Amino acid sequence: MAILIDETTRIIVQGFTGKIGSFHAQDMINYGSKVVGGITPGKGGQTHLGLPVFNTVKEAVREVGAEASIIFVPPAFAADSIMEAADAGIKYCVGITDGIPTQDMMTVKNFLRRFPANQRMILTGPNCAGTISPGRSMLGIMPGHIYSQGNVGIVGRSGTLGYEAADQMKRLNIGISTSVGIGGDPINGSSHRDILEKFEADPETKVVLMIGEIGGPQEVEAGIFAKENMTKPVIAYIAGLTAPEGRRMGHAGAIISSAGESAAEKVAILKELGVTICSTPAAMGATVAAVLANLK
Repeated sequence: MAILIDETTRIIVQGFTGKIGSFHAQDMINYGSKVVGGITPGKGGQTHLGLPVFNTVKEAVREVGAEASIIFVPPAFAADSIMEAADAGIKYCVGITDGIPTQDMMTVKNFLRRFPANQRMILTGPNCAGTISPGRSMLGIMPGHIYSQGNVGIVGRSGTLGYEAADQMKRLNIGISTSVGIGGDPINGSSHRDILEKFEADPETKVVLMIGEIGGPQEVEAGIFAKENMTKPVIAYIAGLTAPEGRRMGHAGAIISSAGESAAEKVAILKELGVTICSTPAAMGATVAAVLANLK
């Protein structure tokens, strides 16, 4: 198994015919993802990359059975595209777009809450690298060749640190069940806790690596969930140990604004909750290897 996507997932690309959407759509097709078409309003009926173009997501759901979507739409219009996907019945959406206004994401979150929990679209991102189930499907912008198939789940706010972890593990012959980027914005579609819950329910995933950073309560909330609900070991790396308080660091959500949001505080709390801490990004693969060895 894998979480969120697999080789049968029927994918559409919103912002399909644009330069960035075209590039990454072709990359996903080359990887083997089941891309079945894309959306560019006003270009419906055309063909692009050998696949049909639709004016609306509802048309794509009706005509090609689309189940998942990836957003390559400019920031000013991306929130509307996410809500359109949810309204059309898409089950899983990845928001790649960076720079979506915070107020727009508040609107998206409120819109998604209108749906019953069992019918609500799952959203990861925005400002994320996407999701990959190695050897099965890629719904994102990551370099697919650095991921090998296995039993370690990855969830992270940083795309590049996720790539680093995947590359280190591949060099150690450790594979990944699914890697999920949840994005670095203050308001995102899914939290660390949401993804940990899915990994706990996945029989293929044996260990989970959580990659966090300063700012916000998500990592600590995930640690509490893991202590109370998970049978699988959780490893965490928290970026930003040297970040000064009050200074924004890269991601829009990466700023220490209150107690419990610095990397050191998060590390201390997670240790108390029984999470294995990886001290540096260079040690992510080795830490995972050590935890896996203890399971045998």
